[in-house]
Amino acid sequence: MISIKCNNEKIEIQKGTTPREILKKKFSSLKNIVSCKINNKFADLTTQIVSEVDLEFVPFEDAKHIFWHSSAHILGNALVNLFPGCKLVNGPPTEEGFFYDVDIDTPISSDDFKNIENEMKKIIKKNLVFEKQQFTKEEILEMYKDNPCKTYFINKKVVDKSTVYRNGEFFDMCEGPHVYSTGEVKAVKIIKNSSAYFLNDPSQKQLQRIYGITFPTKEELFEWNKKREQAQKRDHRRLGKELDLFFFHEYSPGSCFFLPNGAYVYNKLVDFLREEYKARGFQEVITPNIFSTDLWKESGHYDNYKDNIFMIENENMALKPMNCPGHCVMFKSTDHSFRELPMRYADFGVLHRNELSGALTGLTRVRRFQQDDAHIFCTKEQVKEEIKACLDFLRHVYSVFKFKFELYLSTRPEKYIGEISEWDEAEKALASAIEEVGFEYTVNEGDGAFYGPKIDIILQDALGRKNQCATIQLDFQLPQRFKLKFRNSEGNLDTPVIIHRAILGSLERFIAILVENFGKKLPFWLNPRQLKVISIANDSYTEKVRDLFKDFKAEVVKDNNTVNKNIRNAIVEGYSLVCMIGEKEASEEKINLRLNDKQILYDLKEFKKILDSLNKNKIEFEEYLDLNKASLN
Repeated sequence: MISIKCNNEKIEIQKGTTPREILKKKFSSLKNIVSCKINNKFADLTTQIVSEVDLEFVPFEDAKHIFWHSSAHILGNALVNLFPGCKLVNGPPTEEGFFYDVDIDTPISSDDFKNIENEMKKIIKKNLVFEKQQFTKEEILEMYKDNPCKTYFINKKVVDKSTVYRNGEFFDMCEGPHVYSTGEVKAVKIIKNSSAYFLNDPSQKQLQRIYGITFPTKEELFEWNKKREQAQKRDHRRLGKELDLFFFHEYSPGSCFFLPNGAYVYNKLVDFLREEYKARGFQEVITPNIFSTDLWKESGHYDNYKDNIFMIENENMALKPMNCPGHCVMFKSTDHSFRELPMRYADFGVLHRNELSGALTGLTRVRRFQQDDAHIFCTKEQVKEEIKACLDFLRHVYSVFKFKFELYLSTRPEKYIGEISEWDEAEKALASAIEEVGFEYTVNEGDGAFYGPKIDIILQDALGRKNQCATIQLDFQLPQRFKLKFRNSEGNLDTPVIIHRAILGSLERFIAILVENFGKKLPFWLNPRQLKVISIANDSYTEKVRDLFKDFKAEVVKDNNTVNKNIRNAIVEGYSLVCMIGEKEASEEKINLRLNDKQILYDLKEFKKILDSLNKNKIEFEEYLDLNKASLN
């Protein structure tokens, strides 16, 4: 017998017992368990336990990547069964589901989705166990001798031995872990298909990619479908057209054309940040768009990032994909004293990244974009206070949009630069800053960048979807690569620390998130359709109202439609507020606000002051009423 800790409970087991056996015998009340952790590492439920360990059973919610990886194997099995000659390439889990890239001559279309789902269900019904088997490199090469893509991976990744997971007659090279059996999957949906290049390289073979999603219950798939329908209705690409915000054109793939309404939203976001920059001690700078490739070599980006940099043919020049190297050049251009630090450079410069055409997705994946990018040059002693200031900035901005968010502190990875003592000190400063500002956070052990620890910020939208926009990163490397120096208090040269900071991140991507979060009705201060006034009053009063609200994004209409039809149209068009003026309002110099099936009569000048307040304080009309305890008549 051996003693182990299981879900924080001490238990005695026979040597060689598996987590699955323990689950069935002692923890059968636990629901939705799909995997386990042994000593904090994910493992198969069939792993034999031979020594004292810390065992934890993991539900679907916390092991989706394993569940969906196993589902990718089921998809691969189904594709091999359905399409003779199909060669499997790669089948990973994604943030929401999984896909499989296959090398196949037969074009797969949406007409095939039902057949693929049915074949997967047959495999699931057989309840085939995921069996882990180990083979030598030579044996695995023999298994895949007719599959050049798999052979490439074997030669690149396998040294002596590797593992294969088998379900009945089907097998796939994989490190695992997996769920216990195919029967763990209870609900299946094939979502879409697309083309993909092997190794994401357009010069390589073109493959077909099939996407799917699965769940351990049918109810979860039903709920997912409901959310997906909501998301499709709010898809920013669709609403972008309906609201006249932006469009894309084949003449410039991945580069957005912002129409006047979209440019209004864009510029309002930039204006908002500029207001905050003034209040928070940031200096806005402008840097070139084109640099010699020598800059990217000096910064270290060239070797790791050159495939994403737009090169200018026959010239050793490139469009910048990020601002930090240029800011280092700017810092180095003059001498600095410790008294000048921290120096906070903010830059809205245009950036270009050479994304593959197949990866371009609306505003969320583009080639040309702008960021609310900033780099703070400071001393090590100033790091903590600067991080606190960044977190306060973040909290304020996200509160304006009513976004919830989570913080993750990513610590020293296996490969890193600098001294361990430096890292320990930096990580301690970040953790302390987060705690002092009053945020909760999760530690991502070993997930920091090689040049310094970082704070990842994940925001959640109205549909519960998570996006990473903001980032706060410490950087020990760039100051050293660029030999950046300042005079410390003792008159000696010292190296600053750089803090990379973005709050919104890519403005394009943030606008996509805003549109999908708020739908057609953007926040009042940001909305290019703030106010619609429906007039059945005389022409002179109509013109007076139009002139009074000319500084707002307001439309005053006087047409042959009924008032109710005009109100309905205004709501569909995404106007924040809808008002009506008639002869009664004209005689009293009033305006009639229609709000939530109620009517509120306001003096014209009073109403204009309220709208000014909404813009200034970035709040909605309902919030104004709450703040001022106004009553609805």
